Amino acid sequence: MLLFINACVRRNSRTKRLADRLLSEKGLPVAEVRLEDVGFPTVDEKYIEKRDELIGLERFDDPMFDLAREFAAADEIVIAAPLWDLSFPAALKQYFEIINVRGVTFCYTPEGAVRGLCRASKITYVTTSGGNYFPEEFGFGYVKALAETFYGIKSAELIKATGLDVYGSDEEEILKRAFAG
Repeated sequence: MLLFINACVRRNSRTKRLADRLLSEKGLPVAEVRLEDVGFPTVDEKYIEKRDELIGLERFDDPMFDLAREFAAADEIVIAAPLWDLSFPAALKQYFEIINVRGVTFCYTPEGAVRGLCRASKITYVTTSGGNYFPEEFGFGYVKALAETFYGIKSAELIKATGLDVYGSDEEEILKRAFAG
């Protein structure tokens, strides 16, 4: 199963258009998580206590861990997130906080090292930017570090289209080139 994490909120999102093209070419069944539709909980002391208790009891069937289990079970993952304020939309950060579950997406070895528990062989990060300034370390770099370090996903690919709002730019040509690699 291919898991599509959609952090695009605009109806005519260029990032979503780029991701849709990638998804259609893969031709796999897709499970989509639209982050704007997820009712993220407030992460407060009560939430953390419940989460820690369930993790301690290894009660990973609790609905609190639904998103983490779905992420861990995916064969491949595509994330679509526009560049916002040098990073990605806050909902994507919330999503990562919810799916980072010891015992589901990662564990610690007896030596204290992190070992990923996710099934996916690849994660693809699709993004767009109106300008040409694109610091990869704040968006894709973060996702790649999580994938490789915490989740055990060794292949992380970036598909990006930048300069879309620069005066005189040909938006369609930029999107086409981004997809072509």
